[in-house]
Amino acid sequence: MASGEHEYRVNVEWIGNQGSGTSGYRAYGRNHEIRADGKPTIPGSSDPAFRGDAARWNPEDLLVASASACHKLWYLHLCAEAGIIVERYEDNAVGTMLDTPTEGRFTRIVLRPHVTIRAGGDVALAEHLHHAAHEKCYIANSVNFPIECEAVIETVEV
Repeated sequence: MASGEHEYRVNVEWIGNQGSGTSGYRAYGRNHEIRADGKPTIPGSSDPAFRGDAARWNPEDLLVASASACHKLWYLHLCAEAGIIVERYEDNAVGTMLDTPTEGRFTRIVLRPHVTIRAGGDVALAEHLHHAAHEKCYIANSVNFPIECEAVIETVEV
């Protein structure tokens, strides 16, 4: 695994000018496109509560997805090292954001991974590795709110 400093370059282009720029709060669209070299474009907007397009990804969705994906990637890595064979992993993560007239911030994210490991694997160790994945997760280590994990582990015969 590579160590050291890593840099991530993205381009976010606002495509919501409806002819009069930001001449008023209701005069412009929130749509944007997120790009990075060699990757598909992500259609973005704001949350519908903030005049956005519900069919597009919003920054809040992407933050929750980033936390979930980072945890999953560390978890799978740690399972592979520990000899636990993961057959399936699906997370139904939920982020909670507080929006008041004076502040807006996330208060927590709850990860709810449902993991299926091969029968004969150490279920207790598989559960413990979620804690280790959390400790290593770059996203969890970078935010100022709790990210909790409520994992379910089951086994399957192959």
